[in-house]
Amino acid sequence: MAQYEQLLAMAEDELTQYSTDARKIEKLRRKIALTIPFAQQREIQARLEQELPQKGSAAWVEKERQTIALPFWGVAGLGLLLGISLSQPFDFIATVGGVAIAYSVQKWGWRLQAKRLLLTTLQDIEAKSTTPSTSGK
Repeated sequence: MAQYEQLLAMAEDELTQYSTDARKIEKLRRKIALTIPFAQQREIQARLEQELPQKGSAAWVEKERQTIALPFWGVAGLGLLLGISLSQPFDFIATVGGVAIAYSVQKWGWRLQAKRLLLTTLQDIEAKSTTPSTSGK
């Protein structure tokens, strides 16, 4: 499903913008409504609802990815500091491990946040399409 990955990439791009969630949803809503048929939007929405966690560690990582990754960045920095100052090459293992874990936690949380933004946008599109327009009075 190439469009699913394309939509996730668009959602990740919107996460990089400094704006409110409502503005991000509005910008995504316009892009999605023009490019993806409504039936396919529902399929993607159903897939996202199944994939996104409601509880557990994945939901925690989605909300607090930076807080979770921070200690691993600290371990990486400490390993680098001790490796250089004490001339201990084994301390660099902590640096590599800390960076790898911190980066993967950050990436996983970023992806989950993009999926949540995409799901919220698709739900907004569906809600606005089923609500009758009141502007024709």
